[in-house]
Amino acid sequence: MTTSTHRADLARLIDPACIALVGASDRPHSIGGRTLTNLIDHSTIRGELYLVNPTKTELRGRRCWPSVAALPQTPDVAIIAVPAAGVLAVAEECAARGVPFLVILTSGFGEAGAEGERAQQRLKEIADAAGMRIYGPNCPGLCNINARLGMTFSPSFPHDLVPGPIGLATQGGGLGRNVMQAMERGVGIGLWASTGNEVDLQVADFIHYMATAPDIKVIVTLLEGIKDGPRLLAALQCAADNGKPVIALKVGKSEYGQRAAQSHTASLTGSAEVNSAVFRQYGVIEVDDIDELVDTAWLFARAMPPAQEAIGIYCSSGGTAALTADAVGTAGLKLAEFAPHTRELLRSRLPDYAAIDNPVDTTAAILSDADLIEQTLGAVTTDPNLGCVLAPIALEYGATTVSLAHTIRAAQQQSPTPIIPIWMSDRLGEGYRLLVEGGFAPPRSVGKALKAVQRWTEWGRWQRAGGLGEPRRPLPAPSAMPATGTVRNLSELEAKQLLAQSGIALLPAAVAATREEARRIADGMGYPVVAKIASPDVVHKSDIGGVKVGIGDGAQVELAWDDIMASVRHHKPQAAIDGLLIEKMAPRGGFELMVGVTRDPVFGHVMTFGLGGIYVELLRDVTRRLLPLRPADARAMVREMRCYPLLQGARGKPPADVAALERLLLAVSDFVMAHSTSLEEMDLNPVWVGSEGEGALPLDAVIVMLESE
Repeated sequence: MTTSTHRADLARLIDPACIALVGASDRPHSIGGRTLTNLIDHSTIRGELYLVNPTKTELRGRRCWPSVAALPQTPDVAIIAVPAAGVLAVAEECAARGVPFLVILTSGFGEAGAEGERAQQRLKEIADAAGMRIYGPNCPGLCNINARLGMTFSPSFPHDLVPGPIGLATQGGGLGRNVMQAMERGVGIGLWASTGNEVDLQVADFIHYMATAPDIKVIVTLLEGIKDGPRLLAALQCAADNGKPVIALKVGKSEYGQRAAQSHTASLTGSAEVNSAVFRQYGVIEVDDIDELVDTAWLFARAMPPAQEAIGIYCSSGGTAALTADAVGTAGLKLAEFAPHTRELLRSRLPDYAAIDNPVDTTAAILSDADLIEQTLGAVTTDPNLGCVLAPIALEYGATTVSLAHTIRAAQQQSPTPIIPIWMSDRLGEGYRLLVEGGFAPPRSVGKALKAVQRWTEWGRWQRAGGLGEPRRPLPAPSAMPATGTVRNLSELEAKQLLAQSGIALLPAAVAATREEARRIADGMGYPVVAKIASPDVVHKSDIGGVKVGIGDGAQVELAWDDIMASVRHHKPQAAIDGLLIEKMAPRGGFELMVGVTRDPVFGHVMTFGLGGIYVELLRDVTRRLLPLRPADARAMVREMRCYPLLQGARGKPPADVAALERLLLAVSDFVMAHSTSLEEMDLNPVWVGSEGEGALPLDAVIVMLESE
């Protein structure tokens, strides 16, 4: 589906010309009654609104129709507010009439047990057969604030009508409404989709719509679970292609949260590490709480991050200035060095004891000279060396704070550089109200403000570096994977032979069935060699004494045979043993890394790369990417590791063969692409990386395949 087609497909749902409310009611506290109130009293409907209720002839002075079939025209959207027992019949009637979209507010479906799940499945069958799209069920509705349209039963709708460039897509209604009420801070949200059970339309579909919607500049999403990974990735790709930031709060990072999210949404939550890796890969700005989400979204709505990242600080308290400067440094950001003309103006206007360098401390001089604020703040905001200005307000100080708020509003109108007022006081006075009315959404602490600036800056770097780049070659969707089959661990020799057939360089290796054959193979390879137990039942060989390294001659090979066999029989007496795998030993020196691949149930194959050998589980110095990789991904993965400075050469050691390591990552990605329908898991650990020119070689290989029955 093309981007333009996708937007057009949902446009009739989001801004319909004709709406039918099925289950319209005169009971003010019923779902049908509240929805009717929101539509008639608080919405602007650009076409017809038809009320459907077989027991009424009129409601609120409007004619009531007995059924959807009886309507004089087919609506774009039918909002269903009847009890669960009647929803399927209404859906069938709408399908027969050719209604393109249903908004089902009613609960009692997939969230309500086996019977509800069966009803939900039948609902989907009805819609699929007719080509009808369903929003919900079990949802609070759809709110297009920019068009002032509330297809919702929420009594909060008339209080949350601040339009703006932020689009919000959530599954749950409670957290979504919590974000909507950030309008009290001055945040404008143009569209809120809360998708409920997602029998059909999902959060991903609304992210995709917003990615090209002209009235949406910033996309915010709260995800409790992800039903369709590829569908979400297509939406994120579209947002990246159109330069729109996506800010996401993913619920279900802990075991407790995962259980709660699954019971609430019946969706897969996925591994938190994998979700975060995929988000980073697609440029999604992941946040940890609602405040951070709102602060970050507001900053992006104000301005996109410029190439100039340095920060200016302007306040009237030395301690506050120092606190804010500390937060800038802790966040890994940089204070701007003011241009000479800025310094000169500050020097000429501020007292001798004021701080005119960055951060600016005007001192209490502004208490007696209101014009001083306007002149000096204006100079800072127009300085060419900074990307944003932090204006921490430590306390509510009556008329002085009011004057500062007026000045901030005026200065912002004269400068494209975003000013970020930070309201630190628990006392919300007139100054705070003026900032909110002026379109500012002041963060409530220095730490929260810097979190938003940090996210803003990092996304700007990602975007300037090329963003997501070309669309990725998709792997088969997880849902397309074979549902049944036999999982088999390949032997190490089988795994290495499969890798070698794909062009991945490996050391010579062969399996010996007897002690004598082991010695002959080792003699032919040349010493030193490594001996490993060859058994489909032993994965972690070194843990049970199944590996001997540095074997220097034939006699040592025979001793290794005896020792390994005895140890394995002691620890794993039931293990089937094929013999010993004799392998040429890697050269001395080098680094031990690891490359692993797993199939995530939501997104598909994910590569984990990092420090290997015995340290992989202890230090967890790893990075992850969704496959397939591109050269830029491989390069970034190597450089993201904390141990990367060691690969560059440290304390006189030669630099590692990073180029060969990057080629290996790409080769493994290509291998997975070639075996995507059957490969379940893969572990190359350790991977030996030599000095420049010596290459990168997997020394051990575990591959788990799904073989169809």
